[in-house]
Amino acid sequence: MEISKESILKKTHYGLNIYAYVLRQYYPKSTVLSLKGRDCGITRNPFNGGKSTLQINVVENKAIHYDTELTDFKGDVFDFASYHFKSINEEELLLKINEELHLNFEVKKEDELSWLDAPDDTWYAYSSFYRAPIRNVFPTEKVRLHQIFERITSNKYKSITEQFRAIKDPKEARKFKANHFDYVTFSGVFSKRNDDSLIEHSSLLTIDFDHLQNLEELKQQLLNDEYFETELLFTSPSGEGLKWIIRIDVSKVPHNEYFIAVANYIKHTYNIEVDQSGKDISRACFLSHDPLAYLHKRHQKI
Repeated sequence: MEISKESILKKTHYGLNIYAYVLRQYYPKSTVLSLKGRDCGITRNPFNGGKSTLQINVVENKAIHYDTELTDFKGDVFDFASYHFKSINEEELLLKINEELHLNFEVKKEDELSWLDAPDDTWYAYSSFYRAPIRNVFPTEKVRLHQIFERITSNKYKSITEQFRAIKDPKEARKFKANHFDYVTFSGVFSKRNDDSLIEHSSLLTIDFDHLQNLEELKQQLLNDEYFETELLFTSPSGEGLKWIIRIDVSKVPHNEYFIAVANYIKHTYNIEVDQSGKDISRACFLSHDPLAYLHKRHQKI
């Protein structure tokens, strides 16, 4: 049987098994769905801070959902799965569901050499990596985004992130962060961390969102943003903010002007004021632990 939405629905009890699979990734030790007829009742929504606001039902042989708090959070099982699998396109989403749920649909393989005829759109973004403390302004290495992503999602920064989030005194917290967190300059490679020592711009721009009340909701909105494609997205050391890394074209518009334009766009679109430090090319960005960070597939290690 060929893979399709209809064939997947038939093999996953109208899609309920997909909801259950995704929810178990966030709540592995909990009963995530309680089916009563075609009504699953209210369960926790990992994309609304884990609140018990997610309603799942089966309508016309397809599982659908809505959130009792977030009016825009609604759709069918494939919409829900795309939140978890990071907004990949429909074909990739179906393949991912087939793989993760072991549905065993046959997948037609492309000609192994077909990539030779495809245009080469390879783009590598290079940044400078610095070891703590923040007063160290000389980089130790030149890194690509997948290397940064691997450090964020591994346990490398788990302990210091947990320690930092446990500190209640603001002054003590600032001092701890400055002394213990490694950092990068996402916007380029530098001989020394200052704007005049830029060697190569990475075509990346960092947008900082601080003190968020709706972190998971904004995270999904950014991943689905209409105008800017996310290259890397992760939670800040405090756990209350996001670091959004996007691609820009500095051959047409200077870095600082691009930042102002993006900041204005965010204000207009999401009604959020962003940290103005992003306008500095040599802006330092601390690396924290986030096992659910997002990395665009173009940067993933081959």
